[in-house]
Amino acid sequence: MHKYNSHFPDDATPESLAADREKMLREQFGKVGKGVFIEPPLNIDYGCNISLGEDFYSNFNLVILDCGMVKIGDRVLFGPFVSIFAATHETDVQSRRDGVEYAKPVSIGDDCWIGGNTTIMPGVTIGKGCTIAAGSIVTRDIPDFSVAMGSPARVVKEVDPVPDIIKMIPGVSLAKGVPEP
Repeated sequence: MHKYNSHFPDDATPESLAADREKMLREQFGKVGKGVFIEPPLNIDYGCNISLGEDFYSNFNLVILDCGMVKIGDRVLFGPFVSIFAATHETDVQSRRDGVEYAKPVSIGDDCWIGGNTTIMPGVTIGKGCTIAAGSIVTRDIPDFSVAMGSPARVVKEVDPVPDIIKMIPGVSLAKGVPEP
């Protein structure tokens, strides 16, 4: 990730920088949708266990410990200093001494906004259309179209569901902003 985090050519334009960074992510991650942009620095374990949907944006200092699958949907936004942990350990001291590590998948649905300084723990599923308030620690599943906050994060509000308009309009992609050929 050093190359990704330090890549900023003198002649870079916003478009060329976005294209270069997206190419680097495609080489490192399991799946990368169109229109993905992650502000460096970015820190990951493996990369191959990360799946990013279209139009994903993350602000600075994203950390993903992808020992297990980490799936992030389309049109998801992250504030700065978001951490996703798919890695976990037992509380048993001997197990940790032996270097035993477990993985539990993490899934974030389409159209979510994860506020800055949020930590998402192993095995969590955040449903589509959710907002997670800044500074939250998500330790359990969050249902679709919910607002959650706190440590541990609790649902404080439900929001109105929105139809999946992108699938309703054939040939339209937010990643391009124009109809697909």
